Amino acid sequence: MTSREYPEHVILDGAKGKGLYVGTYLAWVALSQGWWGEGEVKFYLDGDEKFPTMADNGTEDYFGGAWCFYGPEGKEQTFNSNFLGLPLADYGNGQGPRRFSLYRWHLLDSIGFQHDLKVTVQALGWWPNGKYEPLTDDIASTAYWYQAEPHATKNRVI
Repeated sequence: MTSREYPEHVILDGAKGKGLYVGTYLAWVALSQGWWGEGEVKFYLDGDEKFPTMADNGTEDYFGGAWCFYGPEGKEQTFNSNFLGLPLADYGNGQGPRRFSLYRWHLLDSIGFQHDLKVTVQALGWWPNGKYEPLTDDIASTAYWYQAEPHATKNRVI
């Protein structure tokens, strides 16, 4: 789970060597009733520390949506395509947590690294009162990448 003090989920850390990042899958449980997808997906390449080489505009943009993935009813609308999508948008009874799944395949736009790679996503959003805040959402992830030999024997995938 993310925390308000550190609202960042680590998708991949510790990939050492030369490789290509080719995909991200997230299972996201939004614990507040507001919008949950304002955080950036960040790629720290080849020695980046404080600032990433690549960062997107927000979670919904990275996964191919816009304006909160909203459909005509003002709720996240599922969609699927060859390379990105939001195949699950479960609102439950409207009072409890909401569940989402998201994927993006970088098969045509793989992200190359020469020495090391770290990938994160921020948990930031709008609360129902309209206030922009860090979130404490429950996020699980899977990272997909190829690596040339030799490479680190242990990669930290969280």
